[in-house]
Amino acid sequence: MTLRMNFLLLLIFFIAGCSQLPSFLDQKPPAKDQTIKFIKIDYSELVGWSSDNHSKALKTFLRSCSKIRVKPAIKGLGIEGFGGSVKSYQRACDAAQMLNTEMSDTASRNFFENQFEPFKIQSLGSEFGLFTGYYEPELNGSRVFSGKFKFPIYKRPKDLITSNLGLFKKKWKGRQISGQLQGNKVTPFATRKSIESGALTGRGLELLWVDSAIDAFFLHIQGSGRIRLDTGEVIRVGFSGRNGQPYFAIGRELVKMGELTKSNVSMQTIRTWLENHPDKASDLMNKNKSYVFFREIKNKKTGNNSVSGKVGPIGAAGIPLTAGRSLAIDRAYFSMGLLFWIDTRHPLTQKPLRKLMVSQDTGGAIVGPIRGDYFWGSGKKAYEAAGLMKEKGKFFILLPRN
Repeated sequence: MTLRMNFLLLLIFFIAGCSQLPSFLDQKPPAKDQTIKFIKIDYSELVGWSSDNHSKALKTFLRSCSKIRVKPAIKGLGIEGFGGSVKSYQRACDAAQMLNTEMSDTASRNFFENQFEPFKIQSLGSEFGLFTGYYEPELNGSRVFSGKFKFPIYKRPKDLITSNLGLFKKKWKGRQISGQLQGNKVTPFATRKSIESGALTGRGLELLWVDSAIDAFFLHIQGSGRIRLDTGEVIRVGFSGRNGQPYFAIGRELVKMGELTKSNVSMQTIRTWLENHPDKASDLMNKNKSYVFFREIKNKKTGNNSVSGKVGPIGAAGIPLTAGRSLAIDRAYFSMGLLFWIDTRHPLTQKPLRKLMVSQDTGGAIVGPIRGDYFWGSGKKAYEAAGLMKEKGKFFILLPRN
């Protein structure tokens, strides 16, 4: 019997034997008619719709089609299948594939309007939610441990088991549990503090070594990044798994400590605090028990692992992300490959930011139905925008016309 099968059987007995489930397992999103409302609207009600670059959005959507096509056609998308069947998206993908990818914005806009209809999303009576940003960081690293490169980036341990709880009960759809087998028991995997203290040392799991513990911490938050090796080569690493421990926002803790305020907390101010308090930085970072494991990303066509500036990092959907078009969402509510119109503000200029996006990623901090994480790309400008983005906004979804 395989390790995975052992885990699943033990998990079944664990769930069946619990009269009261742990809170993180018992978090069922209320019925969609109580929590989420989808209000049909006209495209004329999407402020800024006609001025967006729809041809870029179409190219991003086509990338998601490569994954949508291989899904079972009868499968439903989103909570209780509200997003329609996979088949309806496959039809839209077929129609998109027949178009010229270099077609005009007007023609691309006509495609979306003919194939999809817009709905405003409300949650608990409100149409407003939170939009944050993320980017692809670049770290300095080496394949060899040294006095300079001494902070490990770990690959996924073989004994880390992850199970989709939706397979056991409908109400847990979109939720996962991770752990490890110790004898005949399923136990939580090591926390960040335990791992940083050497829990994985000696197991040959070091993928790379980097020169900054703070940079490594933020790599975990972003989920992927570039590593500039001491050989001059630049490679890319991507998400390979999470230890299953709860995510903890250290920015919120700094506000609680009185070190930062709600108005000035950002990726930049958190980093500055960590750099200025080396004696306290580790303890604060370890409050976030969540730990991410990585894999080296290679170009499928060439087999080369060097970074191409034209291709973004791989998101949770398994396809390259597109700066300004890829959105991370909560998979407990939405599926990968859905179309969203966001209405929020640019973090640097405070001008309206209204764009058609595609759900192609997710993250531990992305929780709730009106919650989006905007992918800004790579480089300094992307870092500045992503770090400062904490904007109120509205969320709309485009569903296939059935």
